[in-house]
Amino acid sequence: MADNFKVTIDNITIEVPAGTTILQAARQIGGEVAPPTMCYYSKLEGSGGKCRTCLVEVSKGSEKDPRPMPKLVASCRTTVMDGMEVRSCTSERVRDARAGVTEFLLLNHPLDCPVCDQAGECHLQDLSYEHGREGTRTEFTRRTFEPEDIGPYIQLHMNRCILCYRCVYTAEQLTQQREHGVLDRGDHARISTCISKALTNDFIGNVIDVCPVGALTDKTFRFKNRVWFTKPVDAHRSCSNPQCCGEVRLWMRGEEVYRVTARKDEWGEVATASNGETGWICNECRFEKKQVSDWVIEGPTVVNRHSVISQGQYAGNVGTRPGQPTLIEAIMGRKPKYLLDIHEVSGVNPQDKEFSRIPGPAHSDDFDKK
Repeated sequence: MADNFKVTIDNITIEVPAGTTILQAARQIGGEVAPPTMCYYSKLEGSGGKCRTCLVEVSKGSEKDPRPMPKLVASCRTTVMDGMEVRSCTSERVRDARAGVTEFLLLNHPLDCPVCDQAGECHLQDLSYEHGREGTRTEFTRRTFEPEDIGPYIQLHMNRCILCYRCVYTAEQLTQQREHGVLDRGDHARISTCISKALTNDFIGNVIDVCPVGALTDKTFRFKNRVWFTKPVDAHRSCSNPQCCGEVRLWMRGEEVYRVTARKDEWGEVATASNGETGWICNECRFEKKQVSDWVIEGPTVVNRHSVISQGQYAGNVGTRPGQPTLIEAIMGRKPKYLLDIHEVSGVNPQDKEFSRIPGPAHSDDFDKK
């Protein structure tokens, strides 16, 4: 058995096996100590080393060689040494470098969060909020691409892509044949398919889950609802595909299932399923099973309280436990009197329509009461 190494990250010392990267060690500590990542994905071989958002400062190389490393290093690619001391969120150099990397990633990224389906669960959005700067210093025109249909279920918005390569690794390692990849080089590099081929593999929908931005979107969900208006619920089914774990997260509003995704862990990666394997799901579970009757509901998903999605979360709040009064009843001491029906007054959101079942995006005409 390999010896364990002691490493200190932001004044917290832990013991990890030899060969552990700084990022993996920091994630064992958790919290703000763990550097942000945009390209690294622990479930995908070969990922990491491209975005440079996980830069850290090594103030002490090891017990045998205590000299600090002269430059910041990518924590996802640097293994720990015995006695190593690392500074992550406590380093001014690191914070300044991450701000620079964030500005670089946003150089060509469009300001379309109000119309992007990834808003509310976008890792780049979080990174920009934590490390971004106001405005941009570039005077050049941003590069633009037309939206591209790359399959019956997936649409590509190359304007938002940051070339993290996650989707390429997913298709390479999870599907029988990879139909898309990175074309051209330098500032002309882009994700696309060769000769307009379609992504139709049974597990190709997982590229939507691994994308950290809104570059790959679900055509069955886009423009139908905001993620913070839906409530995530854990569910499972007995899938006929032996490679599919059948354990998913349903995003519901009322009794309607608006979309189905794989379950995510605290790092935004596809979680490990109950069988010990990575919880990838097939296209049938993701795109075709949109009825509550298709699933065995386990309960509401536990959402981080700092997430915007938590505003629509009801697990553990006042009024959800059996035998407890609702919040408004507890405050008023009586049941509230409802004097009007908002649907009748506003003339929108008719009760006889299921917006999750509308083919394609929902438009204003769909919300008009007929």
